[in-house]
Amino acid sequence: MAYPLQQVPASEQRREGSTWQGGRHTPYPEASVEHASADLVLNAWLGRLTGYVSPAALAAAWQDWASHLLLSPDNQIELGLQAVASLQRWLQYGASAVHGSPAEPLQPLAQDKRFADPAWHGWPYNLVSQGFLLIQQWWHRATSGVRGVSPHHTDVVTFVARQLLDSVAPSNFIAANPVVLQATLVSGGRNLFNGMLRAAADLRNGLTGTGPAVACRPGRDVAVTPGKVVMANRLMELLRYDAATPSVHETPLLIVPAWIMKYYILDLSPQNSLVRYLVEHGHTVYILSWKNPQADDRDLSLEDYRRLGVMAAIGKVVEQTGARQLNACGYCLGGTLLAIAAAAMARDGDERLASMTLLAGQVDFTEPGELSLFIDNSEVSFLEATMWQQGYLDTRQMAGTFQLLRSNDLIWSRRLRHYLLDLPDRVNDLASWNADATRMPYRMHSDYLRKLFLRNSLASARYLVDGRPVSLTDVHIPIFAVGTLTDHVAPWRSVYKILPLTDTEVTFLLTSGGHNAGVVSPPGTPGRSYQIATHSVDMPYVDPESWRRDAVQREGSWWPAWESWLARRAGPLVPATPAVGIADAPGSYVLAP
Repeated sequence: MAYPLQQVPASEQRREGSTWQGGRHTPYPEASVEHASADLVLNAWLGRLTGYVSPAALAAAWQDWASHLLLSPDNQIELGLQAVASLQRWLQYGASAVHGSPAEPLQPLAQDKRFADPAWHGWPYNLVSQGFLLIQQWWHRATSGVRGVSPHHTDVVTFVARQLLDSVAPSNFIAANPVVLQATLVSGGRNLFNGMLRAAADLRNGLTGTGPAVACRPGRDVAVTPGKVVMANRLMELLRYDAATPSVHETPLLIVPAWIMKYYILDLSPQNSLVRYLVEHGHTVYILSWKNPQADDRDLSLEDYRRLGVMAAIGKVVEQTGARQLNACGYCLGGTLLAIAAAAMARDGDERLASMTLLAGQVDFTEPGELSLFIDNSEVSFLEATMWQQGYLDTRQMAGTFQLLRSNDLIWSRRLRHYLLDLPDRVNDLASWNADATRMPYRMHSDYLRKLFLRNSLASARYLVDGRPVSLTDVHIPIFAVGTLTDHVAPWRSVYKILPLTDTEVTFLLTSGGHNAGVVSPPGTPGRSYQIATHSVDMPYVDPESWRRDAVQREGSWWPAWESWLARRAGPLVPATPAVGIADAPGSYVLAP
């Protein structure tokens, strides 16, 4: 069955700097099709050579930094003095280390584990690591302290300098890494031989476009909670999971996951499944399983995701359960989309939502975290060229971006473990899910980047639904927002911005962990903690730092706290009435390559 696409009003096309040429969206409002195509083809080809990073964006950042540094003699003198001081400190450290009593060393950042092994504390490796850390410190000062450089360009130059330094860190080289040398002596060089075979296999997979095999298969090892597919369209399958209790809460729960990930991050192995946890506590759970788009899905828009995804699912849930309202939960991009849908529903008098939960979901993109390094007009235009040519954002492009954000953990440390130390992969359900990546349609991702990231249209009440703007201040249902402490995708302070943008009761919870592991936090997981506090409508605004200082720290998983909040808004317990579906969960969309 063919599903019609949402048409974009001409005024909105002009506002967003886009046009439709020959039935396809192009990011060039003035150029002809021929000129636009030539530009796009050139930029798409260039993207393959640069790792999809815009040379123009990098050049602009470097020029901004270099020209302001050139016009700042005081800064140049200060950097020169700091370089001399760093050299003196390094020489003094080396002299003292030779006599067996090294001076106080410069400590790496807490998350930097490259030199944590005791072997780095001996001569001459302690001198090597200290030299690298001092150089790293100097370059951070050189790139981040130049007066007059725009904050975005400062971040970009600092990031690029860090990437270049990380690539030449002594831990990456056999002769400079005592841990690798020791492993080579013990194994007789077998670690290097096996690493060479692994590197060749990775190179072959990269050239052929094939990724590593997924260890945990949906429906076999993960996504095994019993459920049914109750609806399907060209964009999503709607899965229903009946409560595993004799009586169930009257009000069902709809979960909207991000389309950048497969839904089963919330239904991993049974001990890590949020879906299983909820059904065991008497909730009927619906969740969207997004289609992994192909080239012919290029024209699916963000509005299609709202209409064919969220709104279609809400209609089906209400129809099937007979409930007057439902609770809704959105994760990451799914939370942003749910917030758009909730604002549009509130504007139009649609009262089918009883509450809204946002799991690491942003509605204000003024401080979107490290992803903003890759998002400005130049970079988005460059990325659009690649998406225009192939019809979607490829999984390898997204994976490369996230790997750069955590290059020590995901690139250099991995190469050290695999190629030099011959250590096995860390296999678990979350790592396997992370390797099961998805694509994003060209038009939708362009909409998302330009309207939300660049223009911040939702937070500024300029985002259009059905040709009219929506405002989060119209949302008056209770909100539960979860931020994760070390999130580099949706920083918790950015997630916290839901408080001043809405005129309703907001319960904010901050949990330990990152964007994924912080959300997948079942009871019994060691080392987990969270803070929680409710902000009522009549309370004065509390800034995030004050909130974190004053909110009580609690040990354990945050899941019970949310389930308790949810249960109070899920209506009375009624007899269970299992539904009949059209197929068994996890459905077919999650299995499609």
